[in-house]
Amino acid sequence: LSLKFGDIGDLKGLVIRFLLTTSYYQLSVQNWFSLHRLQLLYNHSIQATFNATRIYAPASYSYHCEHVSSLQRYDALLIPSSANDLSKLWEVTFIDFQIQGFNIQEGHFAYAKDCASFFSPAILMGLVMSLILLLVLAYALHMLIHLKSLDRHYECKASPAYFGQMKDSDIGDEKEPLRNSGNESYELRNQQFCKIYI
Repeated sequence: LSLKFGDIGDLKGLVIRFLLTTSYYQLSVQNWFSLHRLQLLYNHSIQATFNATRIYAPASYSYHCEHVSSLQRYDALLIPSSANDLSKLWEVTFIDFQIQGFNIQEGHFAYAKDCASFFSPAILMGLVMSLILLLVLAYALHMLIHLKSLDRHYECKASPAYFGQMKDSDIGDEKEPLRNSGNESYELRNQQFCKIYI
């Protein structure tokens, strides 16, 4: 696949050439295409060659990537083929790159296989946060399952202020005078208890 740009400044007859191949893989039971090499031509000669890595898709699909570049900050999908040629002097970056070499219908791209990794930093962070939340939930359920009811009986002496009204006939039986130093005081013979059940 060749993109011909013509004369651009000092570059006479600039051409960007994509070398694509297709292969059949029995494991996926379908044909796949891949971009093997990218060449930059001007002045009627090949000036730079880059080997392409990880640029492939099923033959009935197209390939799409936000950045296809020779720069490390864009994951360097294009690698100079040799240290001896002029590839080291070039920095190539395609933005919103989409390519389809075979099975093109009505001049439109087919469904795109995206280059986004399944384990991008955002996805990894989401998985870690989900794992933390699951651990907290599991710990909370563990604590709820092993929570025991308090079946102990707590007994306490009730304060005389909370005793109900007693009849006058029972007063004589319930209290007995205490004699000490001329003052008359009373104490209850029958202590009442209250029980608290939790």
